[in-house]
Amino acid sequence: MISHPAHFHMFRYTIDNLKRDGHEVVVVIRPKDVLEQLCQNAGMEFYKVKNRPKKWGMFGLGLFLLEKTFEVTKIVRKEKPDLLIGSDGVLAYAGTLCRVPSFEWFEDDVDIIKLYARMFFSLYTNVVSPRVCNAGNWEYKQITYDGYQKLAYLHPRYFTPDKSVVGRYFSVEEPYFLLRFASLTAHHDQGVAGFTTEVAQHVIDLLLPHGRVYITSEKQLPEQFEQYRLKINPLDIHHILSFATIYIGDSQSMAVEASMLGTPAIRYNDFVGAKRISVLEELEHKYGLTYAIPSTAPEQLYAKIEELLAMPDLKQEWQSRKQGMLAEKIDVTAFYTWFLENYPESVQIMRENPNYQRHFQ
Repeated sequence: MISHPAHFHMFRYTIDNLKRDGHEVVVVIRPKDVLEQLCQNAGMEFYKVKNRPKKWGMFGLGLFLLEKTFEVTKIVRKEKPDLLIGSDGVLAYAGTLCRVPSFEWFEDDVDIIKLYARMFFSLYTNVVSPRVCNAGNWEYKQITYDGYQKLAYLHPRYFTPDKSVVGRYFSVEEPYFLLRFASLTAHHDQGVAGFTTEVAQHVIDLLLPHGRVYITSEKQLPEQFEQYRLKINPLDIHHILSFATIYIGDSQSMAVEASMLGTPAIRYNDFVGAKRISVLEELEHKYGLTYAIPSTAPEQLYAKIEELLAMPDLKQEWQSRKQGMLAEKIDVTAFYTWFLENYPESVQIMRENPNYQRHFQ
């Protein structure tokens, strides 16, 4: 089950591998943002279930979960799958009701998704995550690997940046910068601040003397920023991100994607400090691929941008840092495919020898 555009990308090649090996794969989506468009553009057939209402309290959330669980359980009973895979909590309920093993793929530490983990993790058969992630009380269910979810689609074996794709929209010969303004409406984002109009305008003013500026956003932009809005096929965003000089945004996901591609990334929101997101902490402090700046420190943001703009051979340096990261990580898609095709033996193998994953380096 796919509930977020990032999860479409994460499972895309695993689905291809499973189908290639003769397995049937049934895709269920909750149409968040551009997810439905991504599936359609990729020629992927899918079931579509109810989306979360924009305004919801605890009662509304409970009603929504009941309705969605009913929808997904109905599909499971019709299709009779052997395994349920995804990152949507109703799979835990549907798996329990239908007696089908269910697996949660996650990349956020449990401290960030406390409510979600309490509601669903106990019912999942296993939870699968990068080794750096903290599963808290559910560590006994955790299967870990040396990689990141976004390497499942941005590893060089699966993705090659293509300038001709960027050329469909604008010339890649002139430097450009990509900004991302997320809506920050997920339950774990409540009370988390990001860009203001004033800060965004100051950032744009800093960048324009050095190249073009493009903005991708989930929300309506102030009129002054509409001239920078990027209008593209969503499948092409990673080519554009790859050739950008710098990525700046309040989206965690795109900061990780930029890091996978060797594009300098600055994330500006309150998900920083106190090791709140272990994946980004590792990418920042071990590999030097991204920077975290709290929304209370705009002057620090401006200084970091100016520091990066002044660096000679910026992109070459980040490509070198990316290679250092890749040398220590596995082919995540190959691991996902092996794990699913060889279940339940794969769980036993990983429990007895976590380093077995090195076969997928």
